[in-house]
Amino acid sequence: MSSTAPTERGSVLAIDIGGTKIEAGIVTAEGALLPDSRVRVATGAAANSAEGFDSALRDAVAQASAHPAFDDVVGVGIGSAGPLDLGAGTVSPINLPGVRAFPVVRTAREASGLQRVSLRLDGTSLGLAELWQGAAQGVRNAVIFVVSTGIGGCVVTDGRVVAGASGNAGHLGQMVVDVVDPEHPERATVEGQASGMHTVAWARAHGWSGSTGEELAAAHAAGDEIALAAVERSVQALGRGLASCANLLNTELAVMGGGFAHVTEDYPARVERAAHTASVNEFGRALRVVRVGLGDEAPLVGAAAQLLHPELLA
Repeated sequence: MSSTAPTERGSVLAIDIGGTKIEAGIVTAEGALLPDSRVRVATGAAANSAEGFDSALRDAVAQASAHPAFDDVVGVGIGSAGPLDLGAGTVSPINLPGVRAFPVVRTAREASGLQRVSLRLDGTSLGLAELWQGAAQGVRNAVIFVVSTGIGGCVVTDGRVVAGASGNAGHLGQMVVDVVDPEHPERATVEGQASGMHTVAWARAHGWSGSTGEELAAAHAAGDEIALAAVERSVQALGRGLASCANLLNTELAVMGGGFAHVTEDYPARVERAAHTASVNEFGRALRVVRVGLGDEAPLVGAAAQLLHPELLA
């Protein structure tokens, strides 16, 4: 099981588990990621087997633990793609098909030699980082998320990140915003219509010849009609999802990160307008949409915050 009880002040070995890589590094009690402690291990073939993933995780921990500052580390914080099971300390990332019910907490303990290990969703880690040091500082009610290959994040209520029954709260991407086809329910979700991967796929299905989000952004800037329509479809789907959050939870702020959030410079502003248009209640139209305040260190800083600032966790 993971643990989030207060710990003595010290550094934390932070781990971020994504679809293509595992990152690890040492984060100080003040929230500084030691640059020369940061390591990245590609999952690659590890995505297809628990054994390969186990090896990649242990490799990342071993490299980061070799840093001289590891002597001051008091625990391990893990942010992982989900779903996960907090009670069991396991992860089953959707985009790592060979990794199911993997005992990540137990493995981190074995690999690091540290008993204090905390596990949360990668979206939760992002939220903790933004609450602690980023664009959501001082905000009591927010949704914090990324728009990338997929869409995931966390919900902040009364100043704390909500975990949910099994630790999976915050899957904004799986909110339903359209009529559901029982054979393809994902097509009706925020992620199915607004993520970078699905937006590019939609554009290609409608005759666009590009293949990446960067190319789509360039085509949009050049006024390509299909690219314009694809990005607008993404904007509207995400706006509807955020409107639901704002009206259900009285959310005041949406903090947006991820590569596809830069498909246009005004993407956050457009999503904010779409959310206001979709909001029935006036308080829902008070939602603000802004970009994240931290850079690519946020996942590791947030993973460490699980131990350094457990008061931010519900």
